Amino acid sequence: MRPVASRVKGIQPSPTVRLGTLTKDLQAKGERVENLSIGEPDFPTPAHIVEAAKRALDDVPMTKYVSSMGLRDLREAIAAKSRQENGIPADPDHVIVAPTKHCLFLALTALVEAGDEVLMPDPGWVSYEPMTRLVGGRPVPVPAADETGFVMTPEAVAEAITPRTKVVLLNSPSNPAGAVFPEATFRGIADLCRDHDLYAISDEIYEKILYEGRHVSPASLDGMFERTVTVHGFSKTYAMTGWRLGWLVADKPLVREIVKVEEQTITCVPGFIQKAGVAALTGPTAPVEAMVAEFRARREVAMKELSNVPGLEIHRPSGAFYLFPRYDARIPSLDLSERLLKEGHVAVTAGSAFGPAGEGHLRISYAASRDSIRNGIRGIGEVLGKIR
Repeated sequence: MRPVASRVKGIQPSPTVRLGTLTKDLQAKGERVENLSIGEPDFPTPAHIVEAAKRALDDVPMTKYVSSMGLRDLREAIAAKSRQENGIPADPDHVIVAPTKHCLFLALTALVEAGDEVLMPDPGWVSYEPMTRLVGGRPVPVPAADETGFVMTPEAVAEAITPRTKVVLLNSPSNPAGAVFPEATFRGIADLCRDHDLYAISDEIYEKILYEGRHVSPASLDGMFERTVTVHGFSKTYAMTGWRLGWLVADKPLVREIVKVEEQTITCVPGFIQKAGVAALTGPTAPVEAMVAEFRARREVAMKELSNVPGLEIHRPSGAFYLFPRYDARIPSLDLSERLLKEGHVAVTAGSAFGPAGEGHLRISYAASRDSIRNGIRGIGEVLGKIR
């Protein structure tokens, strides 16, 4: 059989998906595993959102194709949210509705030529690098580690820019460390984008899961709307990971090009799912506020437990629901995560999954019950105690 395309052959399977599958397999066999690896809220989708989808199926029913741009009422709600909360001068024709992860892929596909360089934080979300490779781009890791509080500084971005640089990928609050970029950082990076004629793709999926600081959307800054694709979605804020619903906002000339990729791939997001999105953006905010309050409390539980584990250096996250401690044991993070799963009965993600600068770290998700957090971190302590 002839070989598959080299652009796919060189892509590694998602380490977070792999670990999640292994954890579920162990749990299905009856083994106790505290799962602190998963990147999704452990809360149900709020009832009014679920009911909106049911109505869209029962009353219309919405089971046919809809516009590749997305339903008009959802795009209106997204544009209003973008203007009022983010300072982005959007109207419905600036919006494309798609799964959030696909929105990132749409933007990269439309912007990146073969050999173009895409700057991205290191450590950063596991899919940035393979997505860039799949569209023919060259991923360029930019230091965003312990020394800067996991913030990708303008100075580090400036040092990484070359004549082949096309895009700067931004993520705040960040995965894996929960870092919130200060406004001054975004302004410095925005200056670089304007000076070097670069695009920015801003991944803002954790916007609402914020404990300290203020969320800043780069597209709201002077001269940035026309060169920024803002990517957002419902997965984290509304506990809707399985709904696969998100959006991007961009200037209209960019939207006209990006939507071509949507039309030729998934065509559209199902209409009944989009109706759930309308309910999420226009409905009560109390479920979101309660979830974020609980995440804040869990952060304190996790920080307290980790402070009792020798050999860890812990950065206090200001957003998202992850901790990214550095450990001093001499063992690769992938090997350590497997030992933790087998010996400590706790699933965490190896820091190396998030880039070279992630080595020597573990990503611990506190999107789990308080008891799971306590038991899991104690399991980490026991295994590290054997290794150190």
